This record gives sequence, C-alpha cells and structure tokens, in this order.
Amino acid sequence: MTKLMKSIGLAALPALLTALPVRAQEAAADAAALVPYVYEKTVDKGDVAWMTVSTVLVLLMTVPGLALFYGGLVRSKNMLSVLTQVFATTCVVAIIWVTYGYSLAFTYGGSLDSFVGGFSKLFLAGVDPTTLVPTFSNGVWLPEYSFIAFQMTFACITPALIVGAFAERVKFSALLVFVVLWVTFIYFPMAHMVWWWGGPDYLAEQQTLLLMAEAAGDTAAAEAAAANLAANGLLWNWGALDFAGGTVVHINAGVAGLVGAIVIGKRVGFMKDSMTPHSLTMTMIGASLLWVGWFGFNAGSNLEANVVTALAVVNTFVASAAAGASWMFTEWAVKGKPSLLGLVSGAIAGLVAVTPAAGFAGPMGAVVLGLIAGAGCFGAVSFIRNAFKIDDSLDVFGIHGVGGIIGALATGILVNPALGGAGIPDYLSQPGSLLVADYVFGTALMAQVKAVVFTVLFSGIGSYILFKLVDLVIGLRVSEEEEREGLDVAEHGERAYNM
Repeated sequence: MTKLMKSIGLAALPALLTALPVRAQEAAADAAALVPYVYEKTVDKGDVAWMTVSTVLVLLMTVPGLALFYGGLVRSKNMLSVLTQVFATTCVVAIIWVTYGYSLAFTYGGSLDSFVGGFSKLFLAGVDPTTLVPTFSNGVWLPEYSFIAFQMTFACITPALIVGAFAERVKFSALLVFVVLWVTFIYFPMAHMVWWWGGPDYLAEQQTLLLMAEAAGDTAAAEAAAANLAANGLLWNWGALDFAGGTVVHINAGVAGLVGAIVIGKRVGFMKDSMTPHSLTMTMIGASLLWVGWFGFNAGSNLEANVVTALAVVNTFVASAAAGASWMFTEWAVKGKPSLLGLVSGAIAGLVAVTPAAGFAGPMGAVVLGLIAGAGCFGAVSFIRNAFKIDDSLDVFGIHGVGGIIGALATGILVNPALGGAGIPDYLSQPGSLLVADYVFGTALMAQVKAVVFTVLFSGIGSYILFKLVDLVIGLRVSEEEEREGLDVAEHGERAYNM
C-alpha cells in the first residue's frame, strides 16, 4: 500500500475486519455480481485553497503565536532565549520533515508498518506536482505537496510545545539535539501509528476485491485483500479517534515536557524566588494568535472544505470559550480573583481538549468538554506544582498533557450521534460510500483508553531515554551562573529588550 492519509477516525475498522467472513457469506449472492471498484481522482480548487490557508494558520500558531505566549510567561532575562528556541525548532524540524520525516510518518513501512513508515519518499522522492493523496471522501484528492506542507506544521509545533516545560534552564545546543532525536524516534512513529491508512478509495477497492474473492472461493486473493485492509498504523487499527492531534501532538508533547522537567531539574530558586511572567501582554497576544491559528489546526485536519470543516470551526470556537470561562470562574472561586493568565490558559486548555474531538463532537458536546477541560487543567496545574514540586515552567503537562487526555477520552463518548456527535465513519459496509457505524460505548471508549495509555508510555519512556542520552553526551542544563544571568545573554549574547 502506497497511499496515505491523515485520520479522522475509522474506529469501526477493527470490528468490521473481524466480521468480514460473516459479512462476506451473507453477501455472497450479491458479491458474485460485483465488479472491481474503479475511481477517479478529483482535485477541488476550494480544498486546495483551504488547505493552503490552514497550513499558514498553523505556522502562525508556532511563530509568532507560541513563541510570544511562552516568551511572555518567562522572566525578561529569558524572553529572547524562548523566542529563539521556538523559532529554531521550527526551522530545524521543517528541514528534517522534507528530508526523511514525511517518509517515516506517511509511507508504507513493510514489516514495521504498524509502527513506522519506510524510506520510499526520502528527500521527497517520487513526489511532484502530479502526485495526489486522498481526503475523507471517495474520489476527492489533494496535491501531495499540500498534505506535506500541512503536516509539516504539525511536526514543527509539537516539539516546540515541549520547550515550555524546562524553559529558563536548558542548554540551547542540547535542546536542538534532543529535538532532532525526539521527532525522529517519537513524533514520526506516533504520527504513523495514529494517522496512517490507505484512504477511502483504497479501502473500497480492497473491500470489493475481498468480497469478490470470497464469492469465488479464492482464499489467497481474499487473504491478500484482508491484509491490505489491515495495513494501517497500530492505533488506527485499534480504532482510536484523533481528529487533529490529541495523542500525536498534545499528550505526546505534554508527557515529554513533564519527563524533561523532571530529568533537567528545577530552576534555581524554584518556589523561593519570584518567577512571575514578565509580560502578560505578550502572553495574551500569543494566546490570541494560537486561537486564530487553531482553526487551521482543527478544521484543516478535515483535508476538505465541507460540512465537517464547518463543524470543526464551531467546536474550536465554543470549546475554547467555555474552557477559558471555566478556568476563570474556578480560579475566582478558589483564589478570590480572576486573572488574565488563568483566562488565556483556560482557553488554550479548551483548544487542546477539543483537538481530537473537533470533527466528531457536536457543538454542545464541545461546550461541555471545554467546561471540564478548563476546570480540570486548572486543578492539574496546581496539583502538579504543589503536591509533587515539579518545575514544569510553563505548565506544558498540566495543559497539553492533561487537556489532551481529557479530550482523547471524551472523544470516544462525544462521537455518539445520540449526544449530537457525528458518529464513527464506516467505509467498508458499502464500498465507495461513507456510512455511520453503530455506536458501541464500551468499544469506542476502550479504544481511546488504549490510545492514551500507549501514548503516555511510548512518549514517556522514549523521551526519558533521549533526555538521558543527550545529558550524558553534552549535558542538558546551563551552569547556575548562566541561569542566574539569564539565557538571553549567556546563551545568545543579546537581549530581548534594550531600554
């Protein structure tokens, strides 16, 4: 299988594959009249335009959005260092992506295909203006360059999120080495395991061949078609739903950030010296850019400009708004005053939580999800800092890790059409048409639980090994003297402000 696709789910696939022999027997009479599935690849200019805009919006999330959001939260002596770390991460990962990252994430990986892709598109070999990739609709395709560029922005922002967990004390050279290793051994395999599949036309083609082979009694052909139908990423075959990156981006980065904060250790003066944000104005500007860019992140993940795109836009609006209000009112009740920092942190938590559910939940479900995520992440941030004394500088795990877990689990519930959800896609029951599979609560939720647990363990253990390796070779942390002076001058020889 050489086709590729970024997933909106297909959680029904494992159950449907199990039922294929029975379904084939029931349909044997009709299958005898089947002919091979033939399709045309149609590219819509509107889809291309939307994906181009979405790609630019996601880049806007990272630079300058995330850079300003993080930069405002650190002390002024470290502002420039954070801006540099985020910007440099984006530059380095973009080059890695077109060199080998895209190939590892979105090509067939042979015997390792459940876990990672291969090297068939190393240096974008075989990609040109004529090559296409599937969307979610039969017969609707995108230029492969559009897909490459869109996915590149995801690869760039994910490791940049990790930076906030150990801001103000990490060595710049060590960070760059870690980022290269982390995207190679953690991010690209995770993207493949969650989002790699053949696309709706490929499934229709192979399902039709399977039914024809079963009807003809051709066991070898039937086994080959069944194997092709199952040639997807590991979590995809588990039935995990992740519309735009709850597992791949947020849980993955949040857990890696927590591990990094623990391995690198606390900042000098943690919980003793004042470490208040130097510019909440910058943080608010950054958060606003993140919110705007997130429409490209979530709605763009549909890969088409259609009704699902509109649903993702609405959900991205209301989940963030609900979470911002939820965090604000919770903090107001607990601490006596509502803060701007809490308000924007809550809005980001809502965006994180709705990411895996953006095209699956209904708007009211997204509101409820936002309310839970805002209050839940507020509690998680306070608990991690006070109970465990872990110096997650900018609350990366408390917001992205916990918010991602809440959103991933809730997706398995909110997708239920009875709750206003869009339902689980079924591309196999009627090859060539997209139906809605029967919703089974236990099956849907368990797929999400398995995906969350796997992501936490895979990212946590893998990141720990990589942090330790980098620390052993070049050291992760600057000296205490450099940390007290500030990384702007100590690491980069310049200041964010000269006044």
